[in-house]
Order: sequence, then C-alpha cells, then structure tokens
Amino acid sequence: MKERPFSYRALFAVVYTTSVSSVYFALGVVAHKANGLTPVVFLLAGLFFGLTSMTYAEGASLHPERGGSAVFARYAFNELISFVAGWAIFLDYTILIAVTALTVPSYLAAFAAPIGRGAIEVAVALAVIALVAADNLTGVSARRLRPRLMITVADLILQALIIVLGLALVFNPDNLTASIHLGTAPSWADLAYALPIAVIAFTGIEAAASIAGEVSASRKQVRWLVGPGSAVIVLIYVGISLVGVGALPVHHGVTALGTEHIKAPVLGVVEAFKPRWLADVLKYAVAIGGAAGLFAAAGSAMLGVSRVGYSLATNRQIPSAVGRLHEGWGTPYVIIGAAAIAAAALVLPTNLEFLVGIYAFGAMLAFTIAHASVIALRFRERGRDRPYSVPLSVNVSGVPVPLPAVIGVLGSAAGWLALLVFHAGARYVGLAWLVGGVTLYVTYRKSQQKPLLKRVTIPERALRYEALEPEFGSILVPILGTPLDDDIIQTAGRLAGETRDDIESEGAVIEAIWVFEIPLALPMDAPLPDAQVRRAREALARAKLVGEEYEGVEVATAIVRARRAGEAIVREARRRGVEAIVLAAEETSRVRGGALLGGRGGPLENYVGEVSRYVINKSPVRVILTAPPADWRARADAHIQEVPPADEEPALASETTLDVEAEETLARLEDRLKPGPS
Repeated sequence: MKERPFSYRALFAVVYTTSVSSVYFALGVVAHKANGLTPVVFLLAGLFFGLTSMTYAEGASLHPERGGSAVFARYAFNELISFVAGWAIFLDYTILIAVTALTVPSYLAAFAAPIGRGAIEVAVALAVIALVAADNLTGVSARRLRPRLMITVADLILQALIIVLGLALVFNPDNLTASIHLGTAPSWADLAYALPIAVIAFTGIEAAASIAGEVSASRKQVRWLVGPGSAVIVLIYVGISLVGVGALPVHHGVTALGTEHIKAPVLGVVEAFKPRWLADVLKYAVAIGGAAGLFAAAGSAMLGVSRVGYSLATNRQIPSAVGRLHEGWGTPYVIIGAAAIAAAALVLPTNLEFLVGIYAFGAMLAFTIAHASVIALRFRERGRDRPYSVPLSVNVSGVPVPLPAVIGVLGSAAGWLALLVFHAGARYVGLAWLVGGVTLYVTYRKSQQKPLLKRVTIPERALRYEALEPEFGSILVPILGTPLDDDIIQTAGRLAGETRDDIESEGAVIEAIWVFEIPLALPMDAPLPDAQVRRAREALARAKLVGEEYEGVEVATAIVRARRAGEAIVREARRRGVEAIVLAAEETSRVRGGALLGGRGGPLENYVGEVSRYVINKSPVRVILTAPPADWRARADAHIQEVPPADEEPALASETTLDVEAEETLARLEDRLKPGPS
C-alpha cells in the first residue's frame, strides 16, 4: 500500500496558508476597486470557492497525482490542455511567492517604518524568497509542515479576534450602504475586475490537490475539508472585509484600505481601532502574525510550484532536465531555483496590484479547466468509483452532470474574460506567458518526436540521475546465458526511460533475443537440440524477470536463427525498429567494471570481440556496450538464480570512446547513476 505521509490537518494547513493568508494582501487590492461592496465581493468569491473545492475534491479523489487541474485535464481531455492548466498554475505559484514576499516587509514596517520602503523593502522580500527556496530545496516533509499548522491555528485565532473586536468596536452598517452607488461607486467595470481578483484568495485548493495522493484522509474528513473547512475560510474573508470597511470607510469613492494600506490592509484595519492601546497591541500582533502567515504561504507556493513543475517534467511537457532531482535531497532543484529567480525579478518593481491581476489570470484559467475536466470525466470514466462526488447532479444522456461544476466553469470563464478586458497585465503578460508556454511545449514535443496530445512519461528514477544517457522507448538486448545477462538487462532497464499512451504496450520495450548460430553444414530450419532450447528459454525468462523490475518496462523475448550472431543482431535491430542496442563485450575488459570504448586507450579490436565489432560498425542505431569485469568467468560458475536488487546497476559503456583514465571515470559514472533518496 502506498505510504501517505500527510494527514488531513496538514492538507488544511496547506489550503489555509495559501488561501486565508491571502487576506493580508488581497483585501487591499479588492477594496481599491469594490469599495463599500468589498464584503459582498468576497461573499460571492467564497461561494465560488465552495463550488471549486467540491470540483477539486472529486478530481483529486479520482486521480490523486501531482498537478491538480493539470492532472484532471490529462484524463479528461489531452496533454495539451493539461499543459495549459499546469503552465497557468506554475505562473500563479511563482507570482504568489513574489506577492507574499513583497507584502512581508509591509507588515514588519509596524516595528520600523523604513522596512516597508525602498531598498530595505526589496531586500527583505528577496530574503523571504531565498529562505523559502532553501527550505523547499532541502525537502518539505510532514514534520516540517507542523510549524505551518501551528501558524495556521494561531492565525485563525488572531483573525477571529479581529473580526469579533471589529464588529463590536468599529462596524457601522451605514458605512457600507451610504458609500455604495452601484454603477458609479463602484462602477460595473470595477466590480467585474474585483470579483476574479477576490477569487485568487482561494488558489490554495490547487496546492491541496497536488498533495492529495499523499494524504491519509477518510471520506468523512474530505467532506469536512470541503464543507466546514471551506466555510471557515469564507467567513474569515467576509468578516475581515466587513470590519475593514467599517474601520476605514469609503470617502468620495475611495477607502484607505485600497490606497494608503493596500500592501498591509489588515494592519491598517487594526490601527483604526479604539482605544489606542488596543490598536497598538493588535498592530504588533498582526505584524507578527501577518509576516509569519505570508512567509508560510510563500513556502506553500514554492511547494506547489516545485510539484507542478516536476509533474510537467515527468510528463515530458517541459524538458525533463528542468525537473532533475537533487541527488542528496531528492527535490527538483532546477525548478525551485528558476521559480526563486523569477519571483525575485517580479518583486523588483514593487507593483502589487499589477502582480495580483496576472495572478488572477492564471487562477481563473486553471479553475475553468478544472471544472470542465470534472464534467468531462463524468462521461469518460462514468463507471469509476469516486470516493467523493460533487452533489446536485442532473442526468444528461444517462450521466449525472454536477450542477456546481457547470456553474463553476461558466463563472470562472466569465471572470477570465473580464480580466482580459479590464486588466492590462492579464491581457498582455498573461497571454504572452500562455502563448510562450504553448510554443515551448509544441517545439519541445516536435523536437523529441513525441505526440502533442498523447501522454509521454519518464519514471521518477530517471530524474534522480545527474547525467543520464538519453532515454529509449525500445532497446534490443542479445542474451548470452551468463551472469552478464543481468548486467545487460539492468543497463537496458535504466535506459528504457519513458512511457507513452499512444502505443499498444505501456512503457518502454526491451527486445531480448537469443541468437542460435546455425552451422553451414545444416539448413536454417534444422531442429535445435532440446538442451540448448531449454537453456535459451530459461535465460530469456530470467531476462524478462530482471528487466520488468524496472518501472514502466516491458520485456519481449524471442529466439532467432542465424549464420552469424553479429549479422542477426543488426538485422533484428532494423526489422524491429529499435532505438538502441545494449550489448555485452565478449572479451575480458582491462578495466574493472567496464570502459568507454574507442578513444585514446587504443584500437577498438584490443577491447572487444568479433561480434561486438561487427554490431558497432554495422548497427543502424546507437550501441551501448557493457564490458564484463575480469572475474566474470568465475562468476559464471557460481551463477545464482535470483533477481538482483534494482540498485545494483552496472557501469555503462558508450559506443564511441575509450578513456585512458577509465577506472576513475567509471567510478564517477557509477556514483552519478545511483538513485537518490526518495
């Protein structure tokens, strides 16, 4: 059974830190446009969040993999739509890191005003990005999520206290109604912009969906997260916005929430409390709580970007080298580094409202795809068990279509279009990011000769190597019936590195063949000795057993007749259309573990036998040679019929060069090829 290291409490912590912590910056941006209708906007956004959380719960229960909406789209539509969703969320997480980092110094400015201005503001924001990058680089575990859970609880208590005290001390219903002149203050255009902006507060649902497969939660607990858990988040937003408009009312169509305090709106709210001593106490509490909550949200966003980026890499939607895992920590260090650099660049202009608009662009697009995917999956996977199902369905052609998802897809699509119309950043930067991403995807898939709409994956272990040979979808392996067979098959298994859903057999294929050399004195169809046939079948059966220890690898076996083994291997490679041949050198290598053949170390003939030379010279595809150790004949006498562990892997030999320092080279190569920790 798959280990699930996270509890449902950790899941709530991830949702909360990226959702409710957004109140620390989203409140000001929304109030800048919605003015007195800010609480209503957040209430409507909260209802949309409720619909969306149900959609994500059903999608994640069906396919609990990394990626959230990108995973749903993969199974509902195709890889291109899946990439669009993943690319949008990748943008969102990166911007969320920048936004939360930029907002931290604005709250810390309660202790010293210069922290929230100029070079110091940028320096603090960059330090936050560096810290969360380092934290995620070394690996986020269930143990490391516990402090975030504690921050979540403390933050929840603090915000509840602010709501209770604010409603008692500063809330005045007249401040809401007196300033509202619908169509003018706020205008319809401002409302159309504010609604999707308010929805960004709830993108934590994406981060939660990306770890759903690693959460040990019962159906009852999932329903609690979707129901009361979501309601808590919505109540926080509506309550804080009510208090905010009460404490800092709208005057002449403007509220200080969206102007003077746009980067630290909650701080501005509590500073307006009376008596003064209470405002001072709450100011410092909010400064600490807000900075801690935003820092935790930045960490959750970095976790999200690393998981989404890693999913894109393993599914060959972006170059797999981008998803390379660190050999010590097992984390996607290239993705984390790239996200940190991008977030740092976004921080430099210190334009919060501009960033939030682009953030909403990605969120609304991902939500639209998620809702549409869950609807489509009701048709494509109608008979599949759903641990959680969106309620309130109507039958369409005998299939229950969830009405909340239908409302969700219409609402999110409308919000996405509104952003394109009313926000220049979303219109130009968002669309440029989307077009650039699709161009990258198509170019990469075409350059790799991969299908645009079909799934192509590489196993996780492939990203744990620092320097891995190119992955091959089909490999020919001649079997000798010696202990070297295990080394050859393991090498082939390591190189058989991708799985495609547009071929009949899932996973990469190893074509293991046994070549019978028929003497010229006999016809090609002469009967073969029973003992030799039995030995061949046993060797091929063992090769199949060893090769299929590797994830996503299928081993096909065959017995081939030929006059010369080398000619048969080359002929079979052409006939079967393989991409590579993995071959054992017949002669004893002068180097322990193997060698890189054909370079400064001397002529090729000094290191390999006749069959190897023929195959290397005549092969239409790449040849990877594994050279045996000097004691291989002694090992043959003590051949033990057991499947070796998958981590006992041989040294690789290339087809072209022989290194005079081969012993050191092979030692380094073996170290690099060892899988990193999970």
